Order: sequence, then C-alpha cells, then structure tokens
Amino acid sequence: MTDNTWDDMVTVGRVVRPHGIRGQVVVAPETDFASERFRAGAVVNVARDGRTEALNVTAGREHDGRWIVGFEQVASIEAAETLRGLELRIPAADVRAPGPGAYYVHDLVGCRVITLAGDLVGTVGYVRLDAGTALLEVTSKKGEILVPLAEDICRRIDIAGKTIVIDAPAGLIDLNR
Repeated sequence: MTDNTWDDMVTVGRVVRPHGIRGQVVVAPETDFASERFRAGAVVNVARDGRTEALNVTAGREHDGRWIVGFEQVASIEAAETLRGLELRIPAADVRAPGPGAYYVHDLVGCRVITLAGDLVGTVGYVRLDAGTALLEVTSKKGEILVPLAEDICRRIDIAGKTIVIDAPAGLIDLNR
C-alpha cells in the first residue's frame, strides 16, 4: 500500500498482456520517459480490489514501441495475467515539468474548450495519441468532437485555468458531430 491515493497519481502505461512464463508483461507506455519509468529499481502502482498496490520493477526493455517489464511481486504467467488491462501509475509529484509548449495528457483532460469568440465547445475527456497528430476528444452536448492538438488550432492552453482556446477551421466542429 502507498501513501498516495489513486486519483493523485498519473498513468505512465497500461499492461497489455503477459509475456513469457516468468511473470513479465507487455506494457503500452503513456509517458515520454519510459526508460526511466520501467527500469529496474523503479516503482509503479496498480489498483486492485479497491486498493493501490506498489510494484517494484526488476527488469524493463523496449521492444517495438512497447516495454517488456518484470516485477518483483509477479513471478508466473498466471500472476502476470491478473495485471492484464491495468493502468500503471506514479505519484503526480514524481512527474517532471514538461518543456515549453509541451503538455501532459493528464493536464489536458478536464480542460474546457472554447472558441476565440468565447463559445463553449465542450470538455476534453481523452487525448488520442495513436494518430499522427494528437487529438483532443472533446465531449459536448451534441456528442464527441475531435480537435487536433496543433498550434494553429489550439491558440492558447491554460493548464492552471483548465481552458483551451481554439481557432477551429470552418466546419471542424460540425464535421465531427
């Protein structure tokens, strides 16, 4: 058990599936610092049975954009299977400050999205990183809207104020509805 609550932590990866028979797992990283987060000696957390559990990394290596990770507490394929689909998190206090013009996904989720004219578009519910350009999934009263996270569209991002001001090209908002 850790001193941090699950909601005070940041996701750094998700367990995809077991790898091999000795308890290692394949992890889809959700961090720019995977080599730091999944190196031997690092600690990540999972939520199971309503509690947060710390896992000590014993081995980690990158393979085809994913990571093969071993944990001290997981020694069999059966134990690794219980991690399938779980988020791996670290305390928010352990996250490095991003560089200028860079943002963490967890900082963008929950931001209100408004137009230059001040009209509310909706709230960022998720950030898709699997496309060429990151896409903000904005939840609006009329459904989901995908907004490219690009400088010429997202004109101002105020993390402290939880607001993103967009200059949406003609038709972008209606096209996605």
